[in-house]
Amino acid sequence: MKGMNAKIVSSSRLSKILAGSQRRGKRIVFTNGCFDILHVGHVTYLAKAKRLGDTLVVGLNSDASVRAIKGSGRPLNKERERALVLAALESVDYVTVFGEPTPERLIRKLKPDVLVKGADWKHGDIVGSDFVKARGGKVARVPFVKGYSTTSIIKQMCS
Repeated sequence: MKGMNAKIVSSSRLSKILAGSQRRGKRIVFTNGCFDILHVGHVTYLAKAKRLGDTLVVGLNSDASVRAIKGSGRPLNKERERALVLAALESVDYVTVFGEPTPERLIRKLKPDVLVKGADWKHGDIVGSDFVKARGGKVARVPFVKGYSTTSIIKQMCS
């Protein structure tokens, strides 16, 4: 657990770590989400995101922000548990929890070189894309593995 815990970092501390990495020429990749029930689609998505740079940062929605987005029955797993599971993945370098409805403020604070979202997001709808592009960064949309979603897993479990 010690290695996983070291990957879970506050946004303030993480912004300093990432700035140092960027000064050394490392490309920072950022993505975000709820990651309530981790499945093969998530793992594949995160591995593809990692290949777009040197350091992959996952902005994890807090429990309160997941409830605001998904409804009162979610998340099924608490933010600390979700953060630990993400941190256990080889592709994930850092996890930081945010409580706002969108990751806009976090993206501006961390200043990633690459912003990644799923291919289901339209370019114009990706929060933070204008900021990243204005700084010379890239926005990438990664295709999902078909047939895998937390919502479909929950529906299967309940039927």
